[in-house]
Amino acid sequence: MTDPLSFSSASPRFALPMLFSGQSQKEVIVNEALLAADVLLHPAIEAVLSAPPAAPTNGQCWLVGAGATGAFAGQSSRIAAWSEGGWRFIAPREGTRAYDVAAAAYRIFAGGNWQLAPAPAAPTGGSVIDSQARTAIAAIITTLRSAGVLS
Repeated sequence: MTDPLSFSSASPRFALPMLFSGQSQKEVIVNEALLAADVLLHPAIEAVLSAPPAAPTNGQCWLVGAGATGAFAGQSSRIAAWSEGGWRFIAPREGTRAYDVAAAAYRIFAGGNWQLAPAPAAPTGGSVIDSQARTAIAAIITTLRSAGVLS
């Protein structure tokens, strides 16, 4: 496992490393920032795991679950990205959204946890039943689920 790099100057939101004047080995800083940006621009995760997968492919990402072990230890709730240089862990910010391939839905980081967007219940009950309205609402819910907006 590679040791996480720490940078003396970083961006305020996602701690992307910043260059400073006269810096040597700028490519290290720029490459780390590009890897993080690559993960964050359109986050898509394979699944939620508490232990690293056996054979990750370059560019694949996972959400680190609770009780993480191995290379994931101490990285719960972070996005784990595999690169040629090993694991990179990115801390999400409130409102970060990532597509979960396994769940076929988006997850949103809110209140310190990754959550699937809950689907509303189909309409039921009431003294007047409008079957056309219920059919339309059910179709909207189905469409939102198939688009990955709702779980």
